[in-house]
Amino acid sequence: MGLRHLARRGAGTATRVRAGLPGGLVTRRRGRGTEPDDVRPFAEGDDVRHIDRNVTARTGSLHVRTHHEERDRAVVLVADFRPSMLVGTRRALRSVAAAEALALLGWRIVGDGGRVGLCVAAPEPAALPPAGGGRGMAALCQALARAHERALLGPLDPDPPLGPVLERARALLPAGGHLVLASALDAPGEGFAEAVAVLAERISVSLILVSDPFERAAPPGLYPYATPDGRRGTARPAKESAKGLAKARPAPEERVAPYTRLGVATLRVDSEMGPEGVAPLMERLDAVL
Repeated sequence: MGLRHLARRGAGTATRVRAGLPGGLVTRRRGRGTEPDDVRPFAEGDDVRHIDRNVTARTGSLHVRTHHEERDRAVVLVADFRPSMLVGTRRALRSVAAAEALALLGWRIVGDGGRVGLCVAAPEPAALPPAGGGRGMAALCQALARAHERALLGPLDPDPPLGPVLERARALLPAGGHLVLASALDAPGEGFAEAVAVLAERISVSLILVSDPFERAAPPGLYPYATPDGRRGTARPAKESAKGLAKARPAPEERVAPYTRLGVATLRVDSEMGPEGVAPLMERLDAVL
């Protein structure tokens, strides 16, 4: 809830993106939109594809129908609170960084008149249908906090697959909606890439990859560990002994590469950045939704 003030910064024209059109035209989205706006006489330079045949036939002169973009945006935010996300070596757990990024994005969306929903990937999943306004975001923030608290108290079982969670999130979305997943993609599960490919053909899918500094560059040394089955030991994640580790755990850029090729919008959020550093990234993501 305390991140709302960060989402307000840069509201208005600063959130608009430049369309790829000559002259640097500033607009929210490309294209003519889907909602009918007005009918007027044909003028030189109008696209013939926009001619309204009914009005043209009735009046005997060419008329074109103008459109505006649909203002109702529905976005479902998917938060990964599985056991592998409940780790962090600087400032915050990766799960907390994911929740902060999604909350910042959610406040921006409802501030622009859109609606946001929630789907949580956790041992005890949670879901909220898209709702608008401050009341909708308050319910979403409360659901995030409760789901994270239950995840911290839950057992350290192997991560459940993310594919079914994406299907539940898709069921919450109306036609033309957007889905945004925040995860480290440590163990997405079997069939996840195929599920993303199918979703990307039908709806807009974006991926926020959450990264911890330890996984990007672990300082050399001996690190004690304990596994859920009771095994204990030490590991040395030095460069000269990390070849096997690198194969089992790809770098963040390698984890998102397959989804980028599918046309999924991706960006990386580092857990040590904090909300002040993440807010501009969410502004950039909001511009392409």
